[in-house]
Formats: sequence, C-alpha cells, structure tokens
Amino acid sequence: MKKSFFVVCLIIAGFSFSGFSSDKPAYKVFTSKGRSADYGDLIKAARSSEIIFFGEIHDNPICHWLELQLAKDLLKVNGKNLVLGAEMFETDNQLLLNEYVTRQIIRKKDFDAEAKLWPNYKTDYSPLVEFARENKVRFIATSIPRRFAAIVNLKGFEGLDSIMGNERGLIAPLPIPYDSSVNCYKNITEAVKGVPHMGANIAKAQAIKDATMASFILKNFLADSTVFLHFNGSYHSENHEGIVWMMQQYLLKGNLSPKILTITCVEQDKLDDLEKSNEGTADFIIIIPSDMTKTYAVDQAKVK
Repeated sequence: MKKSFFVVCLIIAGFSFSGFSSDKPAYKVFTSKGRSADYGDLIKAARSSEIIFFGEIHDNPICHWLELQLAKDLLKVNGKNLVLGAEMFETDNQLLLNEYVTRQIIRKKDFDAEAKLWPNYKTDYSPLVEFARENKVRFIATSIPRRFAAIVNLKGFEGLDSIMGNERGLIAPLPIPYDSSVNCYKNITEAVKGVPHMGANIAKAQAIKDATMASFILKNFLADSTVFLHFNGSYHSENHEGIVWMMQQYLLKGNLSPKILTITCVEQDKLDDLEKSNEGTADFIIIIPSDMTKTYAVDQAKVK
C-alpha cells in the first residue's frame, strides 16, 4: 500500500513539474539569419573585428553585464589597442572623462557632479568607466551635446550655422550625408506625424547624433589603429543603419574598409527561436526575456 502511494505521488509530481523549464536562461545569442549561436561565437567574431557596435536596451541589466564582459575579453586580446566609446557621454565632456580615466586632477565625486551623467550611470555605465580607468583604456565621448541636437530639432541643419567656430569641433563636419529615405530616418518621420510637439526635423536631429558618433568613432579609430568598441542604443545601429550607415558614407570618401561587427539586443517573450521581425537586425542578436527586471524607471510622461 505504501509503495503504491509512493508511485502515485511520483506520478502527480511529474505532472506538476512537467510544465516548468529545467533552466531559466537570461539571454540567448543568434546570428543574423536566426541560427542559434553562443557567446563564444560572438567573442570570436569580435576578436577579428576592428569597429564593434553594441546596441543596447538602455534599462536592461543583461545588456550592461554583457558589455562589460565583452570589454574584458577584448582587452585580453588587444591590450592597450582597445578603445571604448559611448553614446552616453557627450563630446564636450571629453576633458572630464580624460581626467578621470587617466587618474589626473579630478576626483570621482567631482566627476560625478560635473559630467552630464545618465540616470542609470552608477549601475550601468560606471562599471565600464571604472574598467577603463583600472586598465588604462581610452574612453571616448561620442554623442553630440544635446543643445546642438535640440537646435537641429527646432531649426533643421541650418540652425547649426549659428554655433561658434570653436564649438564646431564638438559635432560631425557639416554638411552631414543625410538621406531621409534611409529606413531609420523615414520610420521616425512617419511615427511622429500628427503627434503634438513633434517637429518635422526630428529625424534630422537623430541623424546629427548618428553622424557625430560615426565621426568621433572613426577619427579615434584612425588616429591610433585601434580596436574600437562602441556602446549605443540599439536603434542607432540596427539594420546597419544610423551610425553604421553614416560611417559607411565617411569610409567611402576615404576609400577605407575596416571590419565592422554589429551586435543588438532585443526582448522576446520566448527565447527558443529568434522572431522573424528581429532577423537581420545585426550580425549577432542577443534576445533577453521580456520580463527581465530593469535598472531604472523610465518616466513614461517624458517618453510620450
């Protein structure tokens, strides 16, 4: 009787747990064509590349952890030839960034107070800056100062004619190679049609950001024959558009062809397969569970 009862309990337990996965992966890696890959494949490709774009989801902790792991692994191969760069730092903060990373005058508390840091800096980007500081790795601020992007949003590219000569060095050389038919810009224009307070120049404001990042990445890459690892929001490099497209225009003029690798992060409800809509968005696509916890709260009112 006891034996029968034990068998029944095992059967019930089997039914109870059969609907649960034996593992809970935090992410999975796929190739551009949707084939299953892993971090080893990604790092192998990164080690043979010269300019690497890591397209992140800004409030996703898995993205930020993987960015740090990739930086650590590339340092092992490239040593001091590795250079980091990020959208999260504006070009007019380069002096502060240099002083802190190279352990010059500025103290940490002063850097934190004076630099224009993102809300999630302490949890997500400080580890990258500290990594650069500890390992004597250069860190480049690549984003256009927001006041200049705001001018473009208000007045178009013509608005930049009014900025001072010494400030011109903080943005991409003008005119930038803008093409409104590139999908990333066309989609922005379509998305804001009829939306209050969204001007006709919003795609141009996005483009000047992309062009400035592309220009500063390329300038620093060419200066020292480095390996450049860049961190940016995924939309800025998805589908090899945005920064990547802008960089290609600059490269064509200089008849240059560095090996570029793109990585992008997406969220999916299920990790078994890459959804068709995410195929082709990058050379490697990292999918993360949609219910992953966030590193900071997004103000939805500001987003709208």
